[in-house]
Amino acid sequence: MAEQRNAWRRSDTAALARELRGAVRGEVAFDAAARALMTMDASNYRRVPLGVVAPRDTEDVAAALAVCRTYGVPVVPRGGGTSIAGQATGTGVVLDFTRHMRAITELDPGTRTVVVQPGVVLDDLRAAAGVYGLTFGPDPSTHSRCTLGGMIGNNSCGSHSVAWGTTADNIYGLSVVRYGGEELRLGQGWQSDTPEGLRALVNGDLALLRTGFPELPRRISGYALDALLPENGVNVARAFCGSEGTLAVVSEATVRLVEAPRARALAVLGYAGESAAAEAAPALLPYGPLTVEGMAEDLVPENERRLLPRGSAWLFVEMGGDSPAEALSRAERLVKAAQALDGAVVTDAAGQRALWRVREDASGTATRMPDGSEAWPGWEDCAVPPARLGAYLRDFRSLLTEHGLRGTPYGHFGDGCIHVRIDFDLLSESGVRRFRAFSEEQAELVVAHGGSLSGEHGDGQARAELLPKMYGNELVALFGRFKDVWDPAGGMNPGVLARPARLDENLRFEVLPGHPVDVAFSYPHDGGDFSAAVRRCVGVAKCRTEQPAPGAGVMCPSFRATGDEQHSTRGRARLLHEMLAGEVVTDGWRSEEVREALDLCLSCKGCRSDCPVGVDMATYKAEFLHHHYRGRVRPAAHYAMGWLPVWLRAAAPFARVLRHASRVRPLAALVKRLGGIAPERDLPALAPGTFRSWWRARDRAGRQPSPASGAKAVVLWPDTFTDHLSPDVGRAAVRVLEAAGLRVTVPPRQLCCGLTYVSTGQLDRARAVMRRTLDGMERAAGLPVVVLEPSCAAALRTDLPELLPDDPGAAALASSVRTFAQALEEYAPHWRPPVIDRPVAGQTHCHQHAVLGDAAERRLRERAGLTGSLSGGCCGLAGNFGFERGHYDVSVACAEEQLLPSVRDAARGTELLADGFSCRTQLEQLAGRRARHLAEVLAEGLAEGRTEEPAEGPAPGSAPRPAEGP
Repeated sequence: MAEQRNAWRRSDTAALARELRGAVRGEVAFDAAARALMTMDASNYRRVPLGVVAPRDTEDVAAALAVCRTYGVPVVPRGGGTSIAGQATGTGVVLDFTRHMRAITELDPGTRTVVVQPGVVLDDLRAAAGVYGLTFGPDPSTHSRCTLGGMIGNNSCGSHSVAWGTTADNIYGLSVVRYGGEELRLGQGWQSDTPEGLRALVNGDLALLRTGFPELPRRISGYALDALLPENGVNVARAFCGSEGTLAVVSEATVRLVEAPRARALAVLGYAGESAAAEAAPALLPYGPLTVEGMAEDLVPENERRLLPRGSAWLFVEMGGDSPAEALSRAERLVKAAQALDGAVVTDAAGQRALWRVREDASGTATRMPDGSEAWPGWEDCAVPPARLGAYLRDFRSLLTEHGLRGTPYGHFGDGCIHVRIDFDLLSESGVRRFRAFSEEQAELVVAHGGSLSGEHGDGQARAELLPKMYGNELVALFGRFKDVWDPAGGMNPGVLARPARLDENLRFEVLPGHPVDVAFSYPHDGGDFSAAVRRCVGVAKCRTEQPAPGAGVMCPSFRATGDEQHSTRGRARLLHEMLAGEVVTDGWRSEEVREALDLCLSCKGCRSDCPVGVDMATYKAEFLHHHYRGRVRPAAHYAMGWLPVWLRAAAPFARVLRHASRVRPLAALVKRLGGIAPERDLPALAPGTFRSWWRARDRAGRQPSPASGAKAVVLWPDTFTDHLSPDVGRAAVRVLEAAGLRVTVPPRQLCCGLTYVSTGQLDRARAVMRRTLDGMERAAGLPVVVLEPSCAAALRTDLPELLPDDPGAAALASSVRTFAQALEEYAPHWRPPVIDRPVAGQTHCHQHAVLGDAAERRLRERAGLTGSLSGGCCGLAGNFGFERGHYDVSVACAEEQLLPSVRDAARGTELLADGFSCRTQLEQLAGRRARHLAEVLAEGLAEGRTEEPAEGPAPGSAPRPAEGP
């Protein structure tokens, strides 16, 4: 195999690229960025491809495979890139099916079949089938981004396999293309197209095929050669499933649909521990559940444990029915029979989604141990007979202890399939040796319990080397012959499954720097190590969803706008990884590939909260820009908008003149051209007077109300946007806070959170500004700081202490920050807001969602009679982003996703709310509608006398509600 690899590496890569571009209609990319994006999947492995082809149709696939065989270049087909064993990485040409071959070509509800191309995303198929009350049964936790081609390659399963089986159980026929371009149609029986020699191979080893495969519901390891036995119907399509791209490329699939239950009820059962839950699972199967999922408390975030019944481990058991009453009855009957510590039945869709989100996000949250240390896949999904699961888990825990390792199992308890991330040290030679030793003993343990090394995600490079422990050398040798029948030239995904690479080769960590990189941010959750921060991205690709998450989900707006991998959080993390590695992306911090990918990052911070592993791309972008432009001239927008606080202070005395000047089109056009501002944008109008000038005049006139004795003092932060562009918000906030009995103060001099400098990567300047701010806040030490602009509040809460980690004042100021609603809730708990009695529409600011949380805002709106909810996502303006030249189209696309439709659909009389200046500006410029800060609406209500008698409130002196997080 090494000689083969050397042969194609000596081939003329430029000629290969030229021939591919001439042969296929889809995109062909051999540049550094395209290659870097495909070096990894969701596994521990990394292989660098020569190039990437995105075929448009089967003809493109055949043409690409023909060219690659001519050059002796390997090929690996790739879907969503969420494979956990390394099989979606390759060293030759990657066929990316996520761009074009995504059609549902035929859906027949009568026969319950559907014909799909390999790039169809599972959720898209389920949505199309759902119109007819049907669904595709297998549903991995990555259902919002995994593709049918990838599911066929891995024989994926998911949580509903106890009811509907694996992907292989739901395949009727496959169209595939072999290495070289030959097209075959696979089905049941030898009459379907099959490679020459396949029938002879099977007939020559019938005894071995009949005795060599263990019987269990989740046997995914190896090739499914037993599907070719006469007594099993000689199902060639089924035997192909789970071949991990090593035999041929799927170009079309005919799959079975199942009837979706009209109603579902979710029973959540609490147990004393994971073994108790595992031992209870088999007894639930006779009740006909759709799912029997298990997880322990280690994987449940503290703020979500309130959703679960009493216990330290839980089973999620979904029951279906023809009506809500039937589903509820079946779930309640199961709870009574389960002998659990505690149980609950959830029937409402929102409650079920919240619980399933806890379970599905485990694939990401499991990558961090409770103490924040890293954990990795590799033994992600072993499966044993369900009746053996409890005993297996106890032995597995003992093996972990013997090796000094930790992991938290969870998974498909009803099928005996366990997922677990383990805190392997894959950075040191001794750690890698322990990884290998544990893997070998773990394989023996699984086999001793009658299990399969893989119960869902395939063998890839992670486990294929150990298949002889499960199947024996004779059957594994037959696997090699089986691959040779299909792929005699050895060009399909070599090094995977058959004749595999070693499980400790090609580890993605070995190319990273062995010492911390010099950076500006402190990365407190990653030990100050930028490499560790980038390693957070394990590739589960929740950022690649094409529909926004239900509720207030934000991540990742730029990917949803462009559909391009490099504009996803994962894609950017991959490019940063390769920048640090220096092999594909070779220019380090000066890399244009990384700069281009980060250019469309809105710095919305959505990934900070929505990513299961807390990747913080806004911070990584600021870090990169800081280094990229150090000692160089920056884009004009960085000077125009990065230094916005300076320009607005200088312009304040001339605000009235400049307001008129900004309406003169030639002058405005010149300013925009010089400032790097999008020509489609209107320049925001300066307020005639600043908030601070109003405050000083009020102070001189002595118009402040006399606060009640013992009134709580709060500092109102006069952020740049409120001070110069929307002082009405500041004045309204003062009115409300004082009406609530609080004593409002304002810092004696103009201060800045540094947000605009951070977002443009001018971190040295940001630190200088922040130090000046800390000096100016010394007199207010210990007081709550009410920040009206969510982006400024988020900067003070996170960027400030992470840029000045050694300054105790930074941590103190960060902890004192409160939003407007949080301050009212904590420090004026008896106050009753005016009753507005009006529906609302608008948007929760993305930084508020990601960093601050909006629960207090929701409660305040409810108390004020402001009904309905605000949209999630990002407005698309995102501070400087939407104003920068070249960003307008993406900015509009982001606004069109949730914000603009919610406003257009709002009924007459609806109050438009947006606490962020960017959100209000975007609405005004794109929809011609004025939105208001919540403070403005409440202040108006006070002026109109919309009050009611105070309701019973907390007793005097009761503890205030603590500030919430995201």
